[in-house]
Amino acid sequence: MTHLLQVQNYTAFYGRSQALRDVSLDVVGGEILCLLGRNGAGKTTALNAIMGTVKPASGRLLLNGENLFNLPANQIPKRGIGYVPQGRKLFAELTVKENLDIGLQTRHAGTGGLEAALTLFPILRERMKQRSGTLSGGEQTMLAVARAMCIEPDIIMLDEPTEGLMPSAVALIRQAVVALRAKGVGVLLVEQRVDAVLSVADTVAFMDHGEIKGVYRVAELRADPSLLQRYLGINEASAQTMAKA
Repeated sequence: MTHLLQVQNYTAFYGRSQALRDVSLDVVGGEILCLLGRNGAGKTTALNAIMGTVKPASGRLLLNGENLFNLPANQIPKRGIGYVPQGRKLFAELTVKENLDIGLQTRHAGTGGLEAALTLFPILRERMKQRSGTLSGGEQTMLAVARAMCIEPDIIMLDEPTEGLMPSAVALIRQAVVALRAKGVGVLLVEQRVDAVLSVADTVAFMDHGEIKGVYRVAELRADPSLLQRYLGINEASAQTMAKA
């Protein structure tokens, strides 16, 4: 089965300020969709709205045909949507094992996801008894990804998972994302670094002022670097360099 997450015409507000404007996205199993945009474009709000921690005012959320729109936030992961939020949001006082156990208990999916995560991030196996708050930044990100993998998700969303990491840790996170895609998981990835996106994504959606401004296959962006200029304000030389990378 090819899993499909459909976000349809999401609108959301912070008080009287509209944060999302008719946002629609399709996340397909076995593909990586990257959400790109400047700071404040609404990318994190879109992910939080999908997870129900920001309540959309209107729209529909379908996962494999099931409407999840009115579900409480604690029920969304149980339906098969994993989430790695910006800043990781680990339980700092709990051990690595205890954080992973929370992921395992969310959906009671078995230990397949855990073993896959520990294979990708073997350092976590050595840190099981260590408090997560004492891990390095890269190790904390690995733990956040591993916790999401523990639910054996159909769809996984990652909000700037490589922000501030050393190159070696960035490479491991990319490897995990690609491995999830290879297993048929649909990936919704928010990233700031265009060069990092083009190397792994299948499709890119550009967002600005709470709206989706355009959706393109990566091959289209490589063939026409001016699209990066149009949506992100990148200068011509940089856009061409990124498109060729």
